Amino acid sequence: MADTTPVLEIDHVSLRFGGIKALTDVQFDVRPRELFSIIGPNGAGKTSMLNCISGRYKPTEGRVVFKGQDITGRSPNDRASLGIGRTFQNLALFGHMSVLDNIMVGRHHLLKNNFITGALYWIGGAQKEELEHRRKVEDIIDFLEIQHVRKAMAGTLSYGLRKRVELARAMAIEPDLILLDEPMAGMNLEEKEDMARFIVDLNEEWGMTVVMIEHDMGVVMDISHRVMVLDFGKQIAIGLPEDVRANDHVKKAYLGEEDEFIEALERETGDLKEDA
Repeated sequence: MADTTPVLEIDHVSLRFGGIKALTDVQFDVRPRELFSIIGPNGAGKTSMLNCISGRYKPTEGRVVFKGQDITGRSPNDRASLGIGRTFQNLALFGHMSVLDNIMVGRHHLLKNNFITGALYWIGGAQKEELEHRRKVEDIIDFLEIQHVRKAMAGTLSYGLRKRVELARAMAIEPDLILLDEPMAGMNLEEKEDMARFIVDLNEEWGMTVVMIEHDMGVVMDISHRVMVLDFGKQIAIGLPEDVRANDHVKKAYLGEEDEFIEALERETGDLKEDA
């Protein structure tokens, strides 16, 4: 029987900055190999939620539990070592470094050789370890179809390719849980289709559990297993995409008018029929 123990549990998490409530009593779990999306209007608290999971923010109240372990007070580096990877809404690549080296940075916590054994490169095992890590990185490069830019400086790449490189670096951690913060923001239609395909394959073929923030409603409804909606830091809906899509509170949170919300969704998903 498949393990249904949640990979991630958000236990009544609230986050405040002075008098500003970024999150209020949010509670949900994410199951193994699930593609779980968090949506909501601008300023709803989506990135704040990801920051609580990744360790950039510590909740004012509540707990973050990963694979049964309370990690609320753990640092971002500790969480990476435990198996949590992350991409950012604003690209955080090293522009002066090659694509290959940027991805290798994602594997630093997996390196076993220390300063002393590393100095004995040829006899201390460091060479063998580096070759193994490079093989893993090449697998990721092949998967994301960025072989042709593997030696290019990251800062010289197009926006869409830089997004792929950042995803590659998060994958290099070999996470059990990967957090994607608007992975398709700023992309054209073709780039979005490619990225959606990579995310689905990452989930289905690589077996990674995914928590994703994304504004493209068509993509969210098409590829997510479950969707949670935040509005002004509060959780207003969670469930299957079709159930969330039909939720009156969600419609009002987005556009205020039910008909406009339905029309926008249908336009995004290609379901809007042409007028006779």
